[in-house]
Amino acid sequence: MMDSQDKAQTQGAPIEENSVVEPSNAVADAPAVEEVEKVENVEASAAETPAPEAAPAEEKAPEEVAPAEEAAPAVPEEPAPAEPEEPAPAVAEEAAPAEPEEAAPAEAPKKVYKTKKEVLERVIELAHGDEVPSKEEVDTLKTVFYKMHVAEREAALKEYIDGGGDPEAYQLLPDEDEEKFKAEMVLIKEMRSKQFKEQEKEKVENLQKKLAIIEKLKTMVTSPENANRSYQEFKRLQTEWREIKAVPAEKANELWKTYQHYVEQFYDQIRLNSEAREYDFRKNLEIKTKLCEAAEKLAEETDVISAFHQLQELHQQYREAGPVAKDLREEIWSRFKAASTVINKRHQKHFEDLRSREEENLARKTELCERVEAIAKEENKGAADWERHTRDIIAVQAEWKTIGFAPQKMNVKIFERFRAACDDFFGRKTQFFRDLKSRFAENAERKRALVEQAKALQDSTDWKATADKLTELQREWKTIGMVPKKLGDQLWNEFLGACNKFFEARNAATAGTRGEERENLAKKRDVIARLRKAAEEAGDDLQATVQSLVDEFNSIGHVPYRDKDKIFKEYHEVLDQLYRDLNVSVTRRRLDNYKNNLRNVAEKGAGALDNERTRLMRRYDALKQEIQTYENNLGFLSVSSKKGSSLIDEMRRKVQKLKDDLDLVKAKIKALDAEVDEEAEKEGDE
Repeated sequence: MMDSQDKAQTQGAPIEENSVVEPSNAVADAPAVEEVEKVENVEASAAETPAPEAAPAEEKAPEEVAPAEEAAPAVPEEPAPAEPEEPAPAVAEEAAPAEPEEAAPAEAPKKVYKTKKEVLERVIELAHGDEVPSKEEVDTLKTVFYKMHVAEREAALKEYIDGGGDPEAYQLLPDEDEEKFKAEMVLIKEMRSKQFKEQEKEKVENLQKKLAIIEKLKTMVTSPENANRSYQEFKRLQTEWREIKAVPAEKANELWKTYQHYVEQFYDQIRLNSEAREYDFRKNLEIKTKLCEAAEKLAEETDVISAFHQLQELHQQYREAGPVAKDLREEIWSRFKAASTVINKRHQKHFEDLRSREEENLARKTELCERVEAIAKEENKGAADWERHTRDIIAVQAEWKTIGFAPQKMNVKIFERFRAACDDFFGRKTQFFRDLKSRFAENAERKRALVEQAKALQDSTDWKATADKLTELQREWKTIGMVPKKLGDQLWNEFLGACNKFFEARNAATAGTRGEERENLAKKRDVIARLRKAAEEAGDDLQATVQSLVDEFNSIGHVPYRDKDKIFKEYHEVLDQLYRDLNVSVTRRRLDNYKNNLRNVAEKGAGALDNERTRLMRRYDALKQEIQTYENNLGFLSVSSKKGSSLIDEMRRKVQKLKDDLDLVKAKIKALDAEVDEEAEKEGDE
């Protein structure tokens, strides 16, 4: 019925993987909106006939589909809406009355279920009871059960993950309550299907009964002389007609018109005495007045859907009531129609508001789809990125669950779009962590191999060779990727223990050489101090002094290992400064000498100057090429050891020396050009 469909907007069964969405019975459940535009008055003494609402389509056999097992844990569950169809437009011309299958009962307060067990007990009670349960209650029970079911699964998964469990290893356990629920729902489906078939059979039987009544009325109409004597039989047939319930929808319209036709003909032929006629009119007026009052009171009903269904029942009773005095017919019908219009407009507005909310929900859900799709497209460089984006998507999923349904035509599509984006992200995340586990396992095997090699070397007494091998193993260890923290700590402790055992034994065995290394350190510091002093004095024999100190430094043996880098750095800082100072002074002297020699070249003529410039340009190009070659070689070198670093520093000094030579050549070319300009001016003056 419409009220059950409307309530299904907020309580739908979850869409599980591989499940089938229950088809909507909205056509059957959405009665036509009764909006009467005009009244056809029956001539003579015929019974008045209000313009009735259009007959609704018959209800289809129910489809009860139990949801399948839940899919991936992070994908949200979407309720499947059973949305009402567009209410039918107002019926202006007289049509057949809607044949109600049963009077709309007053709605009882809905029970609130707190546990799955309570829901299951009610389902078992319905499945094994004598009465067929209503579709509304079945839908509500299904929705409540699966909301609790999904909530339990999500809570169990969260508890598992919070406890340090691996999401990929999580297994869904069978739920006995769910299996019982599905089995009982199958029984309920069979009961409702059986009821549907029985109702269809009963409608066919009712059709035959009403056709028989019409035949009897037809006989009465063809015998006008017996009309007064047949009046009681006529009233009995009217009562019998009202007691017969629904007929097949496709027959209802024509059946009602035929019945009404013969009722009007009978009233036209009957000749009651005035007193009896007036009594019937007064009695019918009293009945219709009460129906008007009941219809007017429905405007106070807060449940719009319930008010609409109650109005349908009042319309059925109004039709079944007999005529009133001719001068009151229009007045009483206008009053009833006015009350009906209020309820119908409220009912229409209810669905307009519902559609407006659904459009808003569609816009919000579309925006959430775009957000998830944008998150899914972002690059994930590591596990931290995957977890951060997972939290973002779970937050979007939580927001999705707070939004109601979209329009029926788009609801499934928008959910499929949302779920596809989530599935894409979580599918790639699963693959990432699967690959990560594989890499962890491979890295762990490589580190175990290094641990075994280190343990095999830990007792060696070949100090130099073994130290180099262990150092190389340590470098290789650093190139291996991560492993799980607990296992990584264990392997590292084993590897470090083996290395420390060897180096501690080597240090103990070579303790006697440390005194000599400290003496060498003192000697090298003395050489560095003398280099600094030579730089301050800067005598004529500075270059020879520096070279002598360099030779002395290189002849000194090893220093303590921890001081090696520091003393090496101090030595080269002082030496580089000296070389820079020496190079500047030498360059200046060489340039001055060159300028003096240019006068001798100029005396030989302009051709001599041109030859000298050509020679300088060749020298300039050769130096540039050599500098480029050295710089290219530097780009291919890797600092993998202290010796490698020393080689690179030496090459850099050579490059700097070449650049200084290049600057000298450029200065010579500039001096040569100035000399050429001066010679040209002299020739011009002559």
